[in-house]
Amino acid sequence: MKFRDRLGISVAWQHRLTWLMETAMIGIFFVGLYELQVGIMINTGVGILATQLPPILERDYEIPMDPALTLWITSAVFLHALGVMGLPGGAENLYRSVPWWDHMTHAFSASVVAAVGYATARSFDLHDDDVDLPPKFMFVFILLFVLAFGVFWEVIEFALGEIARLAGGQPILAQHGIEDTMKDLIFNTVGAIIVATWGTAHLTDVVGAVSEYFESDRPARSD
Repeated sequence: MKFRDRLGISVAWQHRLTWLMETAMIGIFFVGLYELQVGIMINTGVGILATQLPPILERDYEIPMDPALTLWITSAVFLHALGVMGLPGGAENLYRSVPWWDHMTHAFSASVVAAVGYATARSFDLHDDDVDLPPKFMFVFILLFVLAFGVFWEVIEFALGEIARLAGGQPILAQHGIEDTMKDLIFNTVGAIIVATWGTAHLTDVVGAVSEYFESDRPARSD
């Protein structure tokens, strides 16, 4: 049973929630533009672009996107954008004022990365008869894939922070020491475990469509 069935959220409500979060992110972007907050504009702008990926994949590549999967991706980028801006009237953004906000968004974002890694690897598994990826291997692969991406992301955060410091500006992505980095990696792992254990049901149609796309591009074999 899929997670949305357990919660009892209808497909119509999944579409509504996705639309509301996308609209809110556009509003957050303009708040950043009005206040000349480059960090808000960049983080939210990237999030808005990410929300356009599911409809592009569905329209241009005929990859079916489960509404719950689209909601999942949108929620991850929306929570990050909201955390960067904060609530109206607040002195600080949610990343600074709410201790667990960073952990939650890292787990959410890591789950999306895990989903991408799973869908890609599983598609190759179905596409190529010479590739066999057993379930236990897939579980370990998802964990390692997310951990590797998490380390890469922390390096980017550190590099951007150092560049901003040298330029005398405000960092777009903030890093707060080794303890913060280790906690980020731990919650990345939490997100990966969630996908490896329960989230793959939402990716079945995506995996099948990507595998068929590979099949259609495979050159005909001559006897």
